[in-house]
Amino acid sequence: QVQLVESGGGLVQPGGSLRISCATSGIIFNFYAMGWYRQAPGKQRELVAVITSGGGISVADSVKGRFTISRDNAKNTVYLQMNSLKPEDTAVYYCNAGLAKAQFWGLGTQVTVSS
Repeated sequence: QVQLVESGGGLVQPGGSLRISCATSGIIFNFYAMGWYRQAPGKQRELVAVITSGGGISVADSVKGRFTISRDNAKNTVYLQMNSLKPEDTAVYYCNAGLAKAQFWGLGTQVTVSS
């Protein structure tokens, strides 16, 4: 059974930092591209960052220079380091594992940026 479990979300002040994690099981992690998406209230889910099985990285313009995606293949885990957080970063952040037509999602972790 495939499981993606996000953790590390919470409330942080503007300008603060947070690192969220996604631990996976049931997939051959090394083969999958891993991505972080987010969905704010009333908005569509959007791609934040993705890291391929080979380590290639793509980051949305809205978070470029502030967010960093990384993966630890030994731990089957992907991370999103978020710095200089803004109120508009408030959303539920979802982890995605993708390999061709196989797509798996976590349940999400809430990140709230507010003073």
